[in-house]
Amino acid sequence: MPSTPHRALRALLALCTAAGLASFAAPAATAAPGAGPTAVVAMGDSYISGEAGRWFGNSLTNSGSRNGTDRAWTGSAYDPSRVYGGTAGGCHRSDTAEVRSAGPIASSLVNLACSGATTKNVFRASRGGQAYKGEAPQADQLAAVAASHDVELIALSIGGNDLGFADIITTCATDYIVWYSYCHDDQQAEVDARIDGVMADVGRSVDEIRAVMSGAGYASSDYRIVLQSYPSPIPRAADNRYGESGWSRTNTGGCPFWNADSDWARDSLVPQLADRLKAVATAKGVQFMDLRDALQGREVCAKASRQVTSTAPASGTTSEWARWIDSQSTQGLVQESMHPNAYGQQALGRCLALVHARPTGHQNCRNTAGAGPSGMYLTAG
Repeated sequence: MPSTPHRALRALLALCTAAGLASFAAPAATAAPGAGPTAVVAMGDSYISGEAGRWFGNSLTNSGSRNGTDRAWTGSAYDPSRVYGGTAGGCHRSDTAEVRSAGPIASSLVNLACSGATTKNVFRASRGGQAYKGEAPQADQLAAVAASHDVELIALSIGGNDLGFADIITTCATDYIVWYSYCHDDQQAEVDARIDGVMADVGRSVDEIRAVMSGAGYASSDYRIVLQSYPSPIPRAADNRYGESGWSRTNTGGCPFWNADSDWARDSLVPQLADRLKAVATAKGVQFMDLRDALQGREVCAKASRQVTSTAPASGTTSEWARWIDSQSTQGLVQESMHPNAYGQQALGRCLALVHARPTGHQNCRNTAGAGPSGMYLTAG
């Protein structure tokens, strides 16, 4: 990003402070906000924190490396910290999280996002924000990053937990497995009742980020905020490789949803949320990255993808890019269900890199059929 007078002033202040010429300056840790290494920061929830990054596709094998899909396998036991580091069992910031998979787009790639986070976990504590999983609100964490780095871009994924994504998935799966009834009618009513308030809080999250950056000495032209939507982890009914009747969707595919509910999720819920998030981005003057079609053909149970077996190894070109629902809880944690896996996160990281290189306009990110995560591309949104 080209230098601006504000950025040049911060750099000069940093130089003067280092030389002992700015005796009026604040302590060194906050003396030159925006100076230092460049940074791209991820904020928000599990879809950007890296939840499910433990997995390379899905396999029915429940032991060992699960046909090479389980990256936590050490050869004798399972160690999720190999993937999630110190956030294993908590925020689940994986080593393949979107910002980590974006490549060398900045000197520092900072992941502040946390699995399960809501907008209240983004707001500053002084503005009603709440700590989460033992960490300060993300906006307060951002303040420290902004003071020690030259933050160029902040990617934000938020709103899904406020809207009750986990409850929707649980209800729809339970209606398929237990009650033999549809979920889309009552769940659509729940979404409609909540979504206006959720979008208001998403907008406030953007405002909170801006307030932090302004307080750190940044002009609005010094950095970008990219608000992103959510990809669908399940396919349309016509694209599902398992029949609606029987137990294959539950016990084999890990996608226990009725056709009507699948179509509702893919063609109504995900687009509705994306359209509303895009409207927030437009109203707040930030960039929007639309991910609604990012996993098309790569979803759990999609005909165009396949499960990993002993004779069909994990591959970014053939495996599923989202984590299935392990209804028997025989592999990993249930909270990883319905999130982009390691391949999916690599793909979203490619999307972020492409948007980083395209500083204006809303963008849609899609995958190229038959190609791996590197085959993502943008279209104007």
